[in-house]
Amino acid sequence: MKETGFEMKDVKEYTILVPNMAFNQFTLIQAALLSEGYHVELLSTASAEVAQMGLQYVHNDTCYPAVLIIGQFIEALRSGRYDPDSTALAITQSGGGCRASNYIKLLRKALDQAGFHQIPVLSFNFSGLEKDMSLKLTPKLIGKLVAAVEYGDLIDGLYHECKAYEINEGDARNKTVEWLDQVSSWLLEEKNFHIHDMKKMFPAIVKDFTRVPIKRTEKLKVGIVGEIYVKFSPIGNRDLVHFLEQQDCEVRLPGLMGYIEYCIANMKLDSDFYGMKPMLGKICDQILSIVDGLGTTASDALKSEGFHGESSFREIMEKPEGILSLGVKMGEGWLLTAEMIELIESGFTNIVCAQPFGCLPNHIAGKGVIRRIREKYPQANITAVDYDPSSTKVNQENRIRLMLAVGKENLQK
Repeated sequence: MKETGFEMKDVKEYTILVPNMAFNQFTLIQAALLSEGYHVELLSTASAEVAQMGLQYVHNDTCYPAVLIIGQFIEALRSGRYDPDSTALAITQSGGGCRASNYIKLLRKALDQAGFHQIPVLSFNFSGLEKDMSLKLTPKLIGKLVAAVEYGDLIDGLYHECKAYEINEGDARNKTVEWLDQVSSWLLEEKNFHIHDMKKMFPAIVKDFTRVPIKRTEKLKVGIVGEIYVKFSPIGNRDLVHFLEQQDCEVRLPGLMGYIEYCIANMKLDSDFYGMKPMLGKICDQILSIVDGLGTTASDALKSEGFHGESSFREIMEKPEGILSLGVKMGEGWLLTAEMIELIESGFTNIVCAQPFGCLPNHIAGKGVIRRIREKYPQANITAVDYDPSSTKVNQENRIRLMLAVGKENLQK
């Protein structure tokens, strides 16, 4: 589908607005796109009015992330900061059975109702959706995006661990900003984004974070899992990370690359389970090995300096065995279960499962497996929290406080 007066060949002449989901990773993704000539701006509006704006154009039974993303786009366009005739919007599509694959249709309908029918909506996906309106993913751009996410995950993990134990408030954030600027400049200058370059730079980044003065004390370790947008986005989870930091917790978010690897792995699982596109399955298996190798190198660099490093993705795939089949792959599917188990086995036994209200994949692969996980891991302290326009922040935080109270009791024991 083509918007009025817009041709994909002219896309680099437009300002492209993108919702900012995971700040550190998306900052580097922005740099990767800028290096290829795309004029990208990340939207970070987080006011309460965003949800209300979205509800003017999206039914309240629609997935909560859709309400927020569409509200954020409409708010930005109405602000007068952008020329409607030279502005485009871009969102990702997973291509699975999740409702997120249909956000573009909802967004186009909302734009028409709001009087912005001329604004094009671009898709960012690997599933062949919206072929006429997809950003062109060249091998070089894909390489830069992989580097952006890998570097972003590494820096994000280091930030959260240093933040929990820093002696001087602000040191962890300052070091994080320093490295985000450095990696952004690499991407813009087309440096250090090849595999062999990244493997050399991971230890250097980790080593530099050891210069942040920290004092490790006994703290409650809390992991966050859930639907990808609500898990990462401060606007989606009402700044959950900041709230947990205020409760003196060490917070851990599984990396964004894990979800990308999950999507790649699912193409191989389609081949293994259902006989679909066997050649594509083999190619995806090889790609997964390459990307997993990068993650393992980053994890080894972290462990060598005393930081927390995740298991390899191949190992994480084995975690749900006996609890949930790898055939359960709608939305976050089996990855949600796997991430909870990985966190528990890493010492993050207190877990917030953040999900949009009515999100079926999360209710099955998240809330639905909590009892089975507790049977296998009695120390697990998991609470599922629903996020939607009608739920109040007070109720959500009180639910989390109850989980933290149990966690502190367990810690004292």
